[in-house]
Amino acid sequence: MDLWLFADDEIGMHTLTYIMKSFPNDISLVVTMDETSIYDRALSYNLHTVLYDDLESFLHLSKKNFPDLGMMAWGPKIITQELIVSARKGFVNTHPSYLPYNRGKNCNFWALVEECPFGVSIHSVVAEVDAGSIIAQSPIVYDWTDTGETLYHKAKAAMIDLIEKTYPILRELDWYEKKQNLDDGAFHLAREMEEASRIDLDKTYKARNLLNLLRARTFSGHPACWFEDDDEQYEVRVSISKKP
Repeated sequence: MDLWLFADDEIGMHTLTYIMKSFPNDISLVVTMDETSIYDRALSYNLHTVLYDDLESFLHLSKKNFPDLGMMAWGPKIITQELIVSARKGFVNTHPSYLPYNRGKNCNFWALVEECPFGVSIHSVVAEVDAGSIIAQSPIVYDWTDTGETLYHKAKAAMIDLIEKTYPILRELDWYEKKQNLDDGAFHLAREMEEASRIDLDKTYKARNLLNLLRARTFSGHPACWFEDDDEQYEVRVSISKKP
């Protein structure tokens, strides 16, 4: 097994550490976005490690000795079609939504706003973003007490568990995939969230929809829903708890 691991954030670090502990001979290359702690950890394992922006130069110098499989572990970049098809079994991606729902960005926000199923998925990578066939999924149940922040952390925990359950199957290079029905879900760009978070003081909202919007954008240390009045901007968050 020859794996190229594109790793970022906590999920990338956990994936790297897990594979090196359980299958130490699998990884031949680690690609990181910056010289992060993942970069340092990979070097400590004596793994070939390059930055994403230097990948093209690395491929040229290495004469494109491509792997059996590529894995995107929370990688924020979109890779080229040329790279996708270069690996023997292609690339797989970890995505924090219950595909085909909420493809694209800010899945935790849109799951609450659109009241759709939420979870985590591992899928094959194709040219269209987050549209590849599903290899494995785990649903996440949520209720009125959840916010964008709680769903974000639930997704990370669920993804760690899903990776550990699925990677032993992936490394065998023989798995079942289920094609997505893209008509069942929506795709969202990162820039959509800010305007969707704007509250119009003169607009009529259903209470359910407004509460969903407020809690979807409630996330400590991050911007919240906002509105304007008398040339001033205000932010608003919400806290919902079950009555004892």
